[in-house]
Amino acid sequence: MELRREKLRAAAPLEQPRTPEELRIRQVRARDLLRGDLEGADLEAHVEESVLATTFSKAQAWARANSIFPATFGLACCAIEMMSIVSPRYDAARFGAENMRASPRQADMLILSGRVAIKMAPVVRRIYDQMLEPKWVIAMGACSSSGGMFSNYAVVQGADKFMPVDVHVPGCPPRPEALLNGFNKLQRMIQGHPDPGWRQRHNAAGTEEWARAALGDPDEGERAAYEAARQLAAFPAENGEPD
Repeated sequence: MELRREKLRAAAPLEQPRTPEELRIRQVRARDLLRGDLEGADLEAHVEESVLATTFSKAQAWARANSIFPATFGLACCAIEMMSIVSPRYDAARFGAENMRASPRQADMLILSGRVAIKMAPVVRRIYDQMLEPKWVIAMGACSSSGGMFSNYAVVQGADKFMPVDVHVPGCPPRPEALLNGFNKLQRMIQGHPDPGWRQRHNAAGTEEWARAALGDPDEGERAAYEAARQLAAFPAENGEPD
């Protein structure tokens, strides 16, 4: 039997261990680090492979974005598509949002899946007020976003009339993929990197209702507000505006 002596640190791989021998090498490197035997380039390589530095606020935002608890709350036909996102075909568990809660006191995301009637608006608002902080809202479908085909006295013409909405998902009804895309937008918003709004993407400042009214008979204040909106489109803010 032939014996050969060699330094394990020199043969240590940078990749993840693939064989028991390579795993043993990494174990010896960790032992040397605890003993203080690693120096110079070996110590720097070990730190680059093993240490991740970030800020507490970024880690907190990352944890919040990937551990959202949606409320089991459905309003109309869009609720069928909302239910299907937890199925194996779409698997919302990939994004940490499969744990739906039946109590608003254990949920931090509300999906408005369908039309919001005038009688239902106070109930929806109470559920929202009872949810955990911080909390977010997704208006799923055309009915909850703008009233949809129900342009009448019985349906609220957009849920943002009586509560804050973070993301609007268009469609009638939107497919589960569209809802997951809206959820991904919400995740980026929570982490502090929201997608720019459509007015910034298409340089459409001045299309707001108040801006169009200002063009009809503008006074000094309305003209100043319109010019401020144009400047915002020319030089958008760093974080953008939510969709």
